[in-house]
Amino acid sequence: MSLTTKLRRIALHQQGLLRNESFGRGKGAVLRAIEQIGYVQIDTISVVERAHHHVLGSRVANYHATMLEQLVRERKLFEYWFHAAAWLPMKDYRFSLPRMRQLNGERHWFKGSDRKLMREILARIAVDGPLRTRDFEDARAGNSGWWDWKPAKQALEQLFMQGELMVSAREGFQKVYDLPERVLPGWVDTSTPSLDEFAAHLIDTSLRAHGFVTLVSVTYLRKGQALRDAVKQQLQSRIDAGLLIQQTLGNNCSVYIDPERLETRAPRSVAQVRILSPFDNLVIQRQRCREVFAFDYQIECYVPEPQRQFGYFCLPLLYRDRLVGRIDCKAHRAQARLEVKSIHIERPVGEDFAELMSAALKSFASFNGCEQIDFTDARHADLETLLKSPASA
Repeated sequence: MSLTTKLRRIALHQQGLLRNESFGRGKGAVLRAIEQIGYVQIDTISVVERAHHHVLGSRVANYHATMLEQLVRERKLFEYWFHAAAWLPMKDYRFSLPRMRQLNGERHWFKGSDRKLMREILARIAVDGPLRTRDFEDARAGNSGWWDWKPAKQALEQLFMQGELMVSAREGFQKVYDLPERVLPGWVDTSTPSLDEFAAHLIDTSLRAHGFVTLVSVTYLRKGQALRDAVKQQLQSRIDAGLLIQQTLGNNCSVYIDPERLETRAPRSVAQVRILSPFDNLVIQRQRCREVFAFDYQIECYVPEPQRQFGYFCLPLLYRDRLVGRIDCKAHRAQARLEVKSIHIERPVGEDFAELMSAALKSFASFNGCEQIDFTDARHADLETLLKSPASA
């Protein structure tokens, strides 16, 4: 078995994507999944079910959005920033503090933040309790557009990013802000980690989530040469202690892995197709996708339409232990209809693929609250016929 094949299966096993119910079922499984993969990214796009629900639905068979909401209310998860907006295990709260400290006094996204308004907002929330953006009036005229946030929203978001407010819940998709002391459980460690502790946390999180790391994967979208140097030093120390070994892929990419894990027989590949989110933890790092899965993936909703190759919101297709293609679809929820605009299969697949794809589509349609599946592209007529076959139901 090649190194890349073994790494693929290890990663899929660690991600809970190689077998059904790797984390079990129910709310407890959702928490176990997030603790294992480190975070779940939050995204606003709702062409199909939003990314955070999609990622969890891919790992927990009976997942429902209320499970995530309950874990947030129970203070087992908190919302902050990993490499992007995310829900994270509450036990990892202290490792969000370096970024909060960095942003205290440094603007986040905005040209400027009204310090006086920020103080007034903190005072009001202290007295009135949790508040949303719409609880603050905007006296300006002619406001429109996503980035034309009213001053209160800018101030709330700045306070959130620098740790003076937390998101205690979401109502619909609206954040509810409160003071950290009213959100954090008493057992949470609030001491700021040293640079070495933070580097070790990032390595451990990535090892737990994927089974191996690269320097790029550990420091993904994180600024600062000091952190990069600390990660390098930590990796070398673990190599010296025999805890990790360094392997090189064909493209001269250095991979660090526990030698016992590498020597252990790789998890078996199983017959399945999974439709993944573009923001799934398995595929979000495009370089790792190319190096380990030989899959060049880009979400195209941010690409001008004339330059798109695969469609606005193409979702990666996992077949057994390979990423083999992508599917562009849209959930028309009011009509309970999942529209399949195109399917692109880019690698050889087995004779069982059509039937497995049919089962995956039916499951995905149900997950999106859709009862009907329609194909826009006539080239998929054979799959459409299979979907309508009672034998495959």
